[in-house]
Amino acid sequence: MRIALGQFNAIVGDLTGNAEKMRDIYAKALDSDVDILVFPEMAICGYPPEDLLHKKHFLDDNQLTVEKLAADCPDKTLIVGFAGNYMGGNYNSAAVLQASGIVKVYNKALLPNTGVFDERRYFQSGTSPTIIKVSGLNIAITICADIWDIEWLAKFLKDAGEIQMILNISASPFHLGKIKKRQEVISQCAKKFNCAVAYCNLIGGQDELIFDGRSMFVDSTGQNIIKAKAFEEDLLIADITKTADGTVKVEPAQPTRPQPAEAIDEIYQALVLGTKDYTQKNGFKKVLLGLSGGIDSSVVAAIAVDALGSESVIGITMPTKFNSPETISDAEKLAENLDIEFMTIPIESTLQKFNDSLTSVPGWDDKGIAYENLQARIRGSILMSLSNQFGSLVLTTGNKSETAVGYATLYGDTAGGFALIKDVPKTLVYELAKYINKINNRQVIPTDVITRPPSAELKPDQKDSDSLPDYDLLDKILKGYVEQDKSAKQLIESGLPQEVVHRVIGMVDRNEYKRRMSPPGIKITPKAFGKDRRLPITNRYSSQ
Repeated sequence: MRIALGQFNAIVGDLTGNAEKMRDIYAKALDSDVDILVFPEMAICGYPPEDLLHKKHFLDDNQLTVEKLAADCPDKTLIVGFAGNYMGGNYNSAAVLQASGIVKVYNKALLPNTGVFDERRYFQSGTSPTIIKVSGLNIAITICADIWDIEWLAKFLKDAGEIQMILNISASPFHLGKIKKRQEVISQCAKKFNCAVAYCNLIGGQDELIFDGRSMFVDSTGQNIIKAKAFEEDLLIADITKTADGTVKVEPAQPTRPQPAEAIDEIYQALVLGTKDYTQKNGFKKVLLGLSGGIDSSVVAAIAVDALGSESVIGITMPTKFNSPETISDAEKLAENLDIEFMTIPIESTLQKFNDSLTSVPGWDDKGIAYENLQARIRGSILMSLSNQFGSLVLTTGNKSETAVGYATLYGDTAGGFALIKDVPKTLVYELAKYINKINNRQVIPTDVITRPPSAELKPDQKDSDSLPDYDLLDKILKGYVEQDKSAKQLIESGLPQEVVHRVIGMVDRNEYKRRMSPPGIKITPKAFGKDRRLPITNRYSSQ
């Protein structure tokens, strides 16, 4: 039996476009003489469709699209993920298409409801396994989380008889380290059932989520035989044979696909794909961002160019008397290195006019944080005005460390449509800058940008370290508190300084309201701000 896994970039809600992509993949599969063609979880409607699932006409259109796809692809067995509706219940379903019709439907049984997943809000659990027989092989169909609880799956399939392959369609989001865990789960599943596993994953960016593909075939010993491309569409093909001794042999029908060489490569590819998909899927032709000559905006600009092309990126510097000649020069140098359009819009006179108007208010002065933030708000207004005028998407440049502790100005540097590095800690931003220079074999990001102490440049001689702990320490605390849900006591017992821990936790807790009003950004860590971490704004609980 020859089986093909068609991982592709589905767009949420684009049922017609997604089905058309599947028809194109089907044509290629015919040329390769496959017996089964498999598509990812929710391939028809994209994942996650969220409250579209509360619209009956959306569910009806899912069904009609599957039926039309079956009619158009009559010659092979297809497995297609879609949103099903039966007897008044919604299901996360996989349709088995044969001979121009839907012959079976499997409904996902284990519905994840943690982190970014809300499946119990939308779906009922399936109660029965679905087994199909192709070329003499018994194949159990599963969907994503079904294989993540091996003991449960063993009970679920106990009356299914001998199984030669478990087929799993998935929409498994990326975060750093996820592929290792995913491979362990698939390998354990293969060894538990002594069968091959075919795993088909989605690729693409959907709002905050990135799907990294890397569909794979694993043999009954748990060994990965071949893996599809990361962060790209791919058609992965293997031959499955039942041998005389009853074992199942898996042989790749294609050359090995290249994989990311290291963690920083994975992260970079995820950020590039997320930026490209968010921009293009939402209809934007160009992006613009403020270039300060600092590390964050430099990294964001470089990623945007890789994602969209230099012709689609506009950099704008908006200096005041507090911006040093060095950072102004570095912003211009970066723009030249990236070959992007570059504008200089000085805001000193605008700042002065604002300040003059505000001096009529008793207590206003130009010495405090409100005056510093006024500069950021003027810049945000300029960027959003240009966005409004020209229809370009504004990329914000705040990193996870700053977002966590509220080291950002609401309606200032948080103003924009997409927060590209929102889930990237500051220490990782520096690694990305060095990586960008490495893969380009030149200093795209000027050396001074990487080595200069970071500063918001909103007052004379300002440094981030005036307001924040060193980023190495800050990021350790944030990883423990935000990503691992550790208490202050646990963090202190791990050797982190007590005073700094309490201070950072207080900043994180106080600034939930800012994060709620900030744009979405790409998830690359196990727990990102947004859907991953949902805390009340009004909240008096403290772990201190």
